[in-house]
Amino acid sequence: MQRVWPMSEATIATLMSRLHPCSFAKRDIIVSDGTKCAHAYFIEKGLTRSFWLVDGEEYTTSFSCEGAIVFSMDEVYYGRTSQEYVQAIEPIKAYAITIDDLHQLLAQHLDFANWWARIHQDEYRRIHQSHKERLTLPAAERYEAFRQQFPEVCRRANLGYIASYLGITPSTLSRLRGRESQRRTGSS
Repeated sequence: MQRVWPMSEATIATLMSRLHPCSFAKRDIIVSDGTKCAHAYFIEKGLTRSFWLVDGEEYTTSFSCEGAIVFSMDEVYYGRTSQEYVQAIEPIKAYAITIDDLHQLLAQHLDFANWWARIHQDEYRRIHQSHKERLTLPAAERYEAFRQQFPEVCRRANLGYIASYLGITPSTLSRLRGRESQRRTGSS
């Protein structure tokens, strides 16, 4: 936490007192479209993906792993039901905080609010860059940029989820990964 923005020991203690351990099994839906879950989750172990369901098709929008926070942005910022899903793609060990407690911390602890804002600034920059790459780069370069930015996700996530995130087909991603593997081993 301190790497992002310094927080006082008192703020950290207040935050820790509001966190409750929880866990989710692989494939559990943590946040659901059309509902309020009333919590944000600090991931200690595991990997999630966020996705939209449009006309029965899933579109992966992001991945989160150790050290990340997952929640419904619509709920936290606008008091509305979620417009996306968050699913555990590995077993998850996390710490939950209620949205009400989160809002209280943001209102009462400037150092926590600054920490929270910095996380979102960094995430916005990442999303903005990713969006630009998806719109302007060929598939091979998109995958390479993703691989550089998210090596853990590449090792741990299902190919279909990664392909969905990149806006390519699983077969295209499989070919790209095959070429990458050949380059690393020196095969042709």
